[in-house]
Amino acid sequence: MDLSSELIHALLPLYMATVLGASALVIGVVEGVAEATALIVKLFSGVLSDFFRRRKPLVLLGYGLAALSKLVFPLAPTLGWIIAARLADRVGKGIRGAPRDALIADIAPAGARGRSFGLRQALDTVGAVCGPLLALAGMAYFAGDFRAVFWIAVVPALLAVVLIIVGVDEPAGLRGGRRTPLRLAELKRFAPGFWFVVAIAGVLTLARFSEAFIVLRALNVGFSIASAPLVMAAMAIVYALTAYPAGVAADRGRAPRLLGFGLAALAASDLILARADGQMMVLAGAALWGLHLGLTQGLLAALIAAAAPSDLRGTAFGVFNLICGIALLIASVLAGWLWDAYGPQATFYAGAMFTSVAALGLWLRRRDLALLSRSI
Repeated sequence: MDLSSELIHALLPLYMATVLGASALVIGVVEGVAEATALIVKLFSGVLSDFFRRRKPLVLLGYGLAALSKLVFPLAPTLGWIIAARLADRVGKGIRGAPRDALIADIAPAGARGRSFGLRQALDTVGAVCGPLLALAGMAYFAGDFRAVFWIAVVPALLAVVLIIVGVDEPAGLRGGRRTPLRLAELKRFAPGFWFVVAIAGVLTLARFSEAFIVLRALNVGFSIASAPLVMAAMAIVYALTAYPAGVAADRGRAPRLLGFGLAALAASDLILARADGQMMVLAGAALWGLHLGLTQGLLAALIAAAAPSDLRGTAFGVFNLICGIALLIASVLAGWLWDAYGPQATFYAGAMFTSVAALGLWLRRRDLALLSRSI
């Protein structure tokens, strides 16, 4: 599914800006609302997966909705249809996200939770590498016809649904009667360490607005429309190569260092992208963005799984993604507004500022993070 989604994602900002005439602010609002919707929906799907004690039906529903949305992109006659398809795709992602992560936590071998989430991130990112590359090949083959390339994304999306149906099962121990519906009092069962991880992730998300702005930055410094998806491929390659080793390091208690290096990589990426005056600088910034993702995203998921009660894991991932979703909406709208009002440099300098705030919080609570990392 990531192959399909990233093919669309690599081209959509270009399609909206050059064919449909959308401004950076409009693209920021669309991307922010779409990604925030996905993360917010994860709260409800996570709660439902805990309530019904079933993960797979929600995972299948989410992947199925995302696959259906891929049929709309090549057929959409207006920007409104594109926005609707983008939202439907992200709702599908939201429905499947928390139950899928909870399922991984349920079946991960003892002492291997970090590398299990690292492997998931790495495999996701294989699709994120191949998606932009397939977009490049499609744009070359179809002579820049966006709609023809969008049709390619339908095939892997449908294959993903088939794989869920025939190749995924959940452990028998998870099944059983329904648990008590979630009550507000149950949120008190989440330890302070859980809320600390959520807070750090929220501030990081403010710094890490939609990757659509990296694609727009590539166009801004001289990439052609056909070659701009290269920056997404560069980001995804580094992400894929670092996610699993980072997961192994997390299992060995190195979470504080991983988060510290991840923050440094994101700050460096923002500064390079702000000052970029050529293609190589944008590629370097995208690669550092991918390094940040590889070092932090699987680790944050493993920390959430470690800090949450086992019977509330779906809810925990839902709460985590709700906070990140709100932060992403704010970040992407702010990024689009800064881009239109003050230029792309202001967008990336703001990202570096929020990264510095997250780094300060991490330093102040470094002992708590060290204790939490021992339970991954």
